[in-house]
Order: sequence, then structure tokens, then C-alpha cells
Amino acid sequence: MRYVKFEKIAQIVESLCIAAGYELPDDVLAALHQAAQKESNPRAAKILKQLIENARIAADEKVPLCQDTGLAVVFVEQGCEMAVKAEAGRTLFDAINCGVAAGYEKGYLRKSVVAEPLNKRANTGTNIPAIIHHTIVTGDKLKISLMAKGGGCENKSRFRMFRPTEDRSEIIDWVVDVVGTAGADACPPFVVGVGIGGDFELSCLLSKKALLRNLNDRNSDAFYAKLEADLLSRINALGLGPQGLGGDTTALAVLVETAPCHIASLPVAVNIECHSHRHKSAVI
Repeated sequence: MRYVKFEKIAQIVESLCIAAGYELPDDVLAALHQAAQKESNPRAAKILKQLIENARIAADEKVPLCQDTGLAVVFVEQGCEMAVKAEAGRTLFDAINCGVAAGYEKGYLRKSVVAEPLNKRANTGTNIPAIIHHTIVTGDKLKISLMAKGGGCENKSRFRMFRPTEDRSEIIDWVVDVVGTAGADACPPFVVGVGIGGDFELSCLLSKKALLRNLNDRNSDAFYAKLEADLLSRINALGLGPQGLGGDTTALAVLVETAPCHIASLPVAVNIECHSHRHKSAVI
């Protein structure tokens, strides 16, 4: 069994929060550059160049890419031969939350978590608790992937339980409608995650997990890779464009993840990310 110190995990999560808040991933930045070069609408091209400049300033000056520095959504893959070395009563989740609280404080990132959702809605002042998804895998490593998920785009995400007899075209029509309805409120150009299969909660989780993929990676199944391409084409044909002001670039990528499901079900979820698609990963 390999042991990793509680403090090391917290320190790495802290650094992931700050890096995600300040730096767009290389694939997202490259997609913005490519979109700006291809864009036929002059106003849209100008907006895309402004988004690229915003990313440069944030990285150079170590300031947040956006004022909404998001909920910390953390995907954890823990090797079955790895354990946390910590004081009694302290867990891996505690280490992650310690890291998130420290990262949001040291990085001057806005705290956006309320302690309970409907009544007083008092801010925790720490941006914790984080949303943590934990999986046990083989090996002795710990992989932590952190996404700073803004409220504007998250609010436009949707779920629908389709009849299992419905076909590909009906799924495409619904996903395109969800993205079109999101409009300028979700800050396009988007990265769109789609989860198909599983059950109610798994389809939603798949749609968010899809957003961690490199934008250039296609689904390994040719059917779903074609679905990704067709969805992207249809979404960009909406003409919504950067910041909702028109153009060819409504989305930078569509990423589809799937899972087996019940014979009577066809769950589909759409999770939308804005142009400030902030995520970082580390392996310990």
C-alpha cells in the first residue's frame, strides 16, 4: 500500500484551483485561436480575439479569467493500492476541501457557495464544500481533476428522459434546442458535454465528465464520434455566435460520453460550459 500525506493532497488541490482560475487549458485556447481565424463575421472574430486577449492578461498578471470563479467540481480517481496518511478522522474529501478553501483564499477567487440552498442562502465564505466525484481504480496513483464551474452556464444545463424508441435525430434536435435556449446567458462560445445512458443521475454525471476531455479527442466509437461532429455543426449553424451577438462560432466542441442503460430508458443530459472553460488535473 502506498500512502500520500493529507497535506500534499491539499497543497496540490490548492494549486489546481489557482491555476484553473487564471489559465485556460491549451486545447481551449487553441480552439479559440482557430475559431477566430475561421470566423466570417467581423464582429464575432473581434470578440473571439478579445477572449484570447483576456486569457493572455489573466495568465500574465495572475488574475481570474472571469469574476465568477465557480463551484469547485472535483473528479477523483483513487488507486486501490493508495491511501491517505492523515490524522484520525480526516479523509481524502477533507484534504480536497482544505485545498479548495486555501486555493480560493490565496488566489483571490470569488467564493460562490451558499451553505443551504433555499432558506437563508448564507455564503460559506470558503467556496467549500466542493462537489466531489470519487472512483476507485487499479494502481497506486491518485488523479485529481478540478473544474471551476460558473453559475451562468451551469444554470442552462438540462436533463431529459427519452423513450427508448426515439432515434438519433430526435436526440440531436433536443440538444441543439437546449444550447440555443441557453443563448447569451451562458456566455458562448460553449463547450457542450452530453451524457447518454446510465440512469437519471449517471447521465448528468457523464455530461459533466465529458467536459474534462481534450477538445480534440473524438469519442472512440465511430457512431458517437459522428454524433459529436453533427451536433457541433448543427449548433454552430444556429448563428448565435460569441457572446450571443451572431457568428459562426456558437460552440468550440461537443463531447459525448455514454453508459449502458435500462431497456425501458434513454436518459440524456446536456452540461454547458462557457468560453472560460477552466479545468486542471494532477496525478500524485
